[in-house]
Amino acid sequence: MKRRSFLSTLGAVASAAMIGAPAMAEDLEKVSLRLKWLPQAQFVGFYMAKAKGYYADEGLDLTINPGGPNLLTENLVATGSDTFGLSGGTDSVFAAIEKGLPITCIGIAHQETPFVFVSKADGPVQELADFQDASITTWFTGANYVLYAMLAANGLDRSTMNIQPQQVSVTPFVDGQVDVVTATRYNEYYTLMTRVGEENLKRFVPEDFGVSFPRDTLIVGNDWAAEHPELVQGFVRASVKGWLDTFADKGAAIDLILKEAPTLDRAHQEFMLDEIEKIMMAGAAATDGLFAIDMDAVGKAHQIMVDYEVLEGPIDLGKAFDSQYVDAIPAAERLPK
Repeated sequence: MKRRSFLSTLGAVASAAMIGAPAMAEDLEKVSLRLKWLPQAQFVGFYMAKAKGYYADEGLDLTINPGGPNLLTENLVATGSDTFGLSGGTDSVFAAIEKGLPITCIGIAHQETPFVFVSKADGPVQELADFQDASITTWFTGANYVLYAMLAANGLDRSTMNIQPQQVSVTPFVDGQVDVVTATRYNEYYTLMTRVGEENLKRFVPEDFGVSFPRDTLIVGNDWAAEHPELVQGFVRASVKGWLDTFADKGAAIDLILKEAPTLDRAHQEFMLDEIEKIMMAGAAATDGLFAIDMDAVGKAHQIMVDYEVLEGPIDLGKAFDSQYVDAIPAAERLPK
């Protein structure tokens, strides 16, 4: 009798455990993160955090949704199609808020402008003033605001210039059909280096012309954040851990993103991750840690857009940017060891 009783007890415990496991999974809040582009090393820290279970530890069942050329992260988060987003940047957050979209920035990944504007070293564009008569392409999803402000800050009238939407490929620039092309330091610029040669390129860096726009902004829908502040905090905390692990073991991080997107070139992804680390740990992040919101830098970028009428007027930065979630994590816990 004692043996049967003991076995019965074990069976009851096992049954309870089997019942409890799905219940625990069901307790996780289903959320999504919309990226600004397709999977690549630029975003691998979020994949790392998911793979290591950091989001689940915070009560989140996270789905990572890729972006694309015809998707605006701000719109998808504003409508509730996605819970969180990695959006274009401070400039596109300003534009979204001006349009009345109910989103808030809760962290900034890239502490300085990742865009550069590139001409050929032996071409007709040798200085910024040469943009006046050049054929220029840029992305009308945030990079255009950076370009407009850079030109305006240096007394150049963009309305008289030939500025066209840029496609994914840089071939028109390589083939000489375009004089100035937009590139990110970690992606298109790598392609240009391999196809044209870095020695044959000339870069126009926004910071060199008095303009800086921190980018890759973490955003959340206002209503959802108001209802789930503790889950927003958990999302930020898990994301920080994922990125710190990424920088601590870049080889594993590249393996992870190549598993997600097997057609990517490993050498390019390694270059990208190195550049991403530089951008993410620049500026305020060097002392305050990952995803710091430097309101001084945000304010300067905002003022440039107001002064040169990229925005119709000022927006309420205090409502558009909320650093409480990042600030709740000690700076020492947001810095690489």
